[in-house]
Amino acid sequence: MAERLDPDVVLNHVLVPKHEVIDDEEEIEKVLEELGVEKDDLPRIHTNDPVVVALSEKLGKRIKPGSLVKIVRDSPTAGKTVVYRVVTNPPE
Repeated sequence: MAERLDPDVVLNHVLVPKHEVIDDEEEIEKVLEELGVEKDDLPRIHTNDPVVVALSEKLGKRIKPGSLVKIVRDSPTAGKTVVYRVVTNPPE
């Protein structure tokens, strides 16, 4: 069995941008409306992605498919860049 990493090690790694879970349906709808998109238009992130697993452990709850993950990246040219991904189950 693989050894589990401390969620803080994953989430605070220099190469991992800040991730924030949005699982409130009203907030999800607000984000989608502001972006002018549907969930199906967003890139996906799987429930078994190491960052999603680490976030689940840190939050003490499973991140459900349909939730959004807000990713904030620092950029030397653009300052901060915000992108969203929709959580999905991995393909079988």
